[in-house]
Amino acid sequence: MSQKVAVIGLGSMGYGIAQSALRAGLDTLGCDVNPARCDAFVAEGGNPGDLAAVAGDLDAVIVVVLNAQQTEDVLFGADGIVPKLRPGAVVLSCATVPPEVARDLATRAAGHQVHYLDAPISGGAGKAASGQLSVMAGGSAEAFAAAAPVLDAIAETVFELGDVGAGSAMKAVNQLLAGVHIATMAEALTFGMTQGVPPEKFVEVISKCAGTSWMLENRAPHIVAGDYTPHSAVNIWLKDLGIVLDIAKGDNFSAPLTAAALQQFVAAAGQGLGGEDDAAVAKVYARNAGLTLPGDAAE
Repeated sequence: MSQKVAVIGLGSMGYGIAQSALRAGLDTLGCDVNPARCDAFVAEGGNPGDLAAVAGDLDAVIVVVLNAQQTEDVLFGADGIVPKLRPGAVVLSCATVPPEVARDLATRAAGHQVHYLDAPISGGAGKAASGQLSVMAGGSAEAFAAAAPVLDAIAETVFELGDVGAGSAMKAVNQLLAGVHIATMAEALTFGMTQGVPPEKFVEVISKCAGTSWMLENRAPHIVAGDYTPHSAVNIWLKDLGIVLDIAKGDNFSAPLTAAALQQFVAAAGQGLGGEDDAAVAKVYARNAGLTLPGDAAE
């Protein structure tokens, strides 16, 4: 029989995950605070229905929400899903959260005989939709076994990193690099503009040179197109780099590059760009230097 799964959070990543689960033959329910997202998924073949009504039949719940607070609310809030799940079901928690939060949620889930997989994800919306995510996972052998059909459906690479908390720790390392790379890309692109290098030429050349990165190749084209539709918003980095710095502070570890990148995202949010694609951090540099980015009217 097909595994019954629910995906909670149908944003750019969660919707793609739900599509991948459905395509793999899993019996998939998509849930979101925006009913239109749920209806769209049903139109693609997803299960209709109410999460609370079917919770006891679920084998797995994939939680793809914004942060630790939303994750806790989904799992243990006033209408939390964990107490409704059958013993032996598994929660895959995909949001970026501090390791100690993951450990606390796992302990509370175990009190209901529910497995918890600390399973942050990477790869962007495109790989979510194609079932090719990388999953940085921590949990028990039983949790990995219970989650195996879901992981097979949504991921190209699953890193089994140890106990709960290990996945979140690795995700913090990844987010440090990813956030710094986005800010550095924006700095380099706009610096190039001051030297007469058009953004489209920057992408053409640097993407084939040693200075490239995955983030540069993925985000810089958004700037060239003048399209800041939020695949991953500026505000995400206030949270994620904030988590990195909180962890670093707790271990007396200096992370000055992370702090500098965070300040650029804070500046972008302060300029009203928090809901735009994170490539919009380039607008901070452009405004400071009096530059006009593609798609922007000259000021």
